[in-house]
Amino acid sequence: MGEKKTADGRTVVSGQQKMTPSEAFVETLVANGVTDIFGIMGSAFMDAMDIFAPAGIRLVPVVHEQGAAHMADGYARVSGRHGVVIGQNGPGISNCVTAIAAAYWAHSPVVMITPEAGTMGTGLGGFQEANQLPMFQEFTKYQAHVNNPKRMAEYTARAFDRALSEIGPTQLNIPRDHFYGEIETEIPDPQRLDRGPGGEKSLAEAAELLATAEFPVIISGGGVVMADGVEECKALAERLGAPVVNSYQHNDSFPASHPQWCGPLGYQGSKAAMKLISQADVVIALGTRLGPFGTLPQHGMDYWPKNAKIIQIDADHKMLGLVKKITVGICGDAAAAATALTDRLADRTLACDATREERAARIKAEKDAWEQELSEWTHEKDPYSLDMIAEQEQEDGNWLHPRQVLRELEKAMPPRVMVSTDIGNINSVAHSYLRFEEPRSFFAPMSFGNCGYALPTIIGAKAAAMDRPAIAYAGDGAWGMSMVEIMTAVRHDIPVTAVVFHNRQWGAEKKNQVDFYNRRFVAGELESESFAGIAQAMGAEGIVVDKLEDVGPALQRAVDAQMNEGRTTVIEIMCTRELGDPFRRDALQKPVRHLEKYQDYV
Repeated sequence: MGEKKTADGRTVVSGQQKMTPSEAFVETLVANGVTDIFGIMGSAFMDAMDIFAPAGIRLVPVVHEQGAAHMADGYARVSGRHGVVIGQNGPGISNCVTAIAAAYWAHSPVVMITPEAGTMGTGLGGFQEANQLPMFQEFTKYQAHVNNPKRMAEYTARAFDRALSEIGPTQLNIPRDHFYGEIETEIPDPQRLDRGPGGEKSLAEAAELLATAEFPVIISGGGVVMADGVEECKALAERLGAPVVNSYQHNDSFPASHPQWCGPLGYQGSKAAMKLISQADVVIALGTRLGPFGTLPQHGMDYWPKNAKIIQIDADHKMLGLVKKITVGICGDAAAAATALTDRLADRTLACDATREERAARIKAEKDAWEQELSEWTHEKDPYSLDMIAEQEQEDGNWLHPRQVLRELEKAMPPRVMVSTDIGNINSVAHSYLRFEEPRSFFAPMSFGNCGYALPTIIGAKAAAMDRPAIAYAGDGAWGMSMVEIMTAVRHDIPVTAVVFHNRQWGAEKKNQVDFYNRRFVAGELESESFAGIAQAMGAEGIVVDKLEDVGPALQRAVDAQMNEGRTTVIEIMCTRELGDPFRRDALQKPVRHLEKYQDYV
């Protein structure tokens, strides 16, 4: 019995020892490398919270618990370690559900610690009582309930182990009276899986397919980022001479400067990526579940190659063949699988070797054409957007075209930048303009698509990587849901930069009212005070930009204040009300009315 050193230099008790459940809980956090927890203090876990500081753990108090869970998500996605969130039983816990759902679809190893009402009051309808396990059952990979104080360390350790082994959020539910007492227990050592490349049979089948492929294309997904496998993906791509496209909202899964990078698939993605994958005879889906929103038709193209053979590689066997019909499924680590395939192809003559130069020229031509189109695409050209542009030209003030703004922001991005985007019309258009050189750089709410995501997530990311610039994009609608977390950034010296696109509308849903409901706008208009002014009232810097030439300098000034002065800045960009493509053209139908009083509403 005694103590042992953790990897980060702290000490944790070893062997069977007498301690309180609170001590067992905190010591298990230390054993798992926890240094930061996001949440709001509460009496339900105060006995444990009291010893966070001497254990080397910082509790970052947020403004709203949804923000805390998003911060834990951002922290985990940047660091590759656990992100941890905690709150008061009942309302503090229920506030986290939306953010845990977003973390689930991002495959983020977040541990949601949910202190619960005491066991002697269960079922009596006491203060802040709630059945907290069902709240998260759809959005967690594992749920632990501490049914006895003696099992505190066991269940705490298992929640942390499963978050990494299952690659997603877990829940640790603790009745508040189970923090107290005296127990004899041992702090378990963390268990970490050593993932392999997949089965020999499936790898051999995949290698044979690739050897005969004439136009192979690689989709580099989130699994490549989580496996730290970008270099391995590059090696496979270079052996094949294959174009590499990013899966939806994983623009950081392949370096944008690489000649074989072609941009993202899915909503508001790259035409170059879509045109090239449409020509594929073999597709390697590396670390991606091929989600429906990331392969849907876009820019008028139904680009998914219907006759191509699909090799899908995913660490979760349940994802193999779930969305798209596949030829070979490999359950394995994306990095290890890529290496295994590269090794199998190293000394072979491949069918695609003979066309390497021709395919490289085709990749370059498609990319050049798309870049030129993006540069010339200064504004949206649909009838509604043209009407809005004409209307705003008659108004006082200057209004900027979102696409031009996004291009200027792209040009001004600093090295090693991290960017989070919220959900919404302009944020989605931004997918075409966000390019990264290293993984763990781009964060979006994925297919859960919740508003209020970008700011708290980038605060969590910044807390995990204080040496990297951190920038959030949000529209004015989504911004309103989480802008109070500017106070968290200011209060706790976690400086970030937020870019708010102020176009005075809920753009994404308003686009549906344009396309399907004859411009009958219900609840889509937003009028707000200056977001830059609100930021200043919260202790941050605020910049209003209404001239295109000021966009880049404003971002550079804000990033300089972030990195060199520790200052948070909100850049408010005054945008026109033009709107890009809708999320899904097949998601709605033209209205039909049978009752006479609604006949005009078609």
